[in-house]
Amino acid sequence: MSIDTETARRVAKLARIKVEEEALPALAQEFSAILGFIEQLNEVDVEGIEPMTSVTPQRLYRRKDVVTDGGQQAAILKNAPDAREGFFAVPKVVE
Repeated sequence: MSIDTETARRVAKLARIKVEEEALPALAQEFSAILGFIEQLNEVDVEGIEPMTSVTPQRLYRRKDVVTDGGQQAAILKNAPDAREGFFAVPKVVE
C-alpha cells in the first residue's frame, strides 16, 4: 500500500503533529514502509498458535492466601524516624 503526501498531511493533522511541507514526502514514504511491514505480518500463518506475552516461558508464582496475625508492629516501627503510641508520627500539614 502506498501513502501519498496528501494522506501523510492528513494523518499528521489528525495526530496534531506539525510537519513541515518539505518533510511530507519522507513521512509518506515512512508510512508506506510501515504499512508494507504490516502487510508482511498479515501473510504469516498463525492458525492454531497460542498467543503469548513473552518469548521465554514464565510462570507467575503466587503466595498462599492465608490469614496471619501480623505481630510485626515493633519491627516495622523500628525503622520509622518518629513513632508514637504504636503508629507512624508525621508532621501536621493542615491547620
